[in-house]
Amino acid sequence: MGTEFIDLFDQWADSYDATVEGQNDEYREVFRNYSDILKSVADKVSGKVIEFGSGTGNLTALLLARTTDVTGVEPSREMRRQAAKKWPEAKIVAGDFFQFPDDRESIDAFVSSYAFHHLTDDEKRKAVQLYASLLEKDGKVVFADTMFVDEHHHQQMIRKAEENHYVHLAEDLQTEYYTTIPKLKRMFENEGFEVNFSSLNQYVWILEAIKL
Repeated sequence: MGTEFIDLFDQWADSYDATVEGQNDEYREVFRNYSDILKSVADKVSGKVIEFGSGTGNLTALLLARTTDVTGVEPSREMRRQAAKKWPEAKIVAGDFFQFPDDRESIDAFVSSYAFHHLTDDEKRKAVQLYASLLEKDGKVVFADTMFVDEHHHQQMIRKAEENHYVHLAEDLQTEYYTTIPKLKRMFENEGFEVNFSSLNQYVWILEAIKL
């Protein structure tokens, strides 16, 4: 995951849960249906699961209710500290989308929520290639993240944020590495996945890719 964002993750750790619960007007739509989004990700996987960008462990907890073999991967020390306080039974280790525990045999699924956009498109492509090499047939990648139908849609959402005077959101939409559905679709299909997208709010879609 982009190391340039780790300081931001550390700063956000104490207020992250309040933000996802809708207490920050600026990001309320980004996190609308947050519980349903996480549940939808968790419900799509089973077996041995690697979760990227675990944050404060909200998705991790749902995954643990479905399968005991879950490893959370989180680059921010402060986020890991918050997760350990809330979910002491969870295994969340330092790492990112490329660096995760060396025991990579028989992984059934890679999951993530609100994190894949921290990779550039080139990094996303390399990550997809890595996951394709580690998953067997019917293995899954299930990512919930902000993405856009096309670049025009992306620009529309930036303008909307600016019109609402959501300064931080508008800046995020311009400086983080959000991408489009067609680009993601090609990345996964080129590596032998069947991929589907479902919209959960104005910003967030769930990408479900199944290894053929």
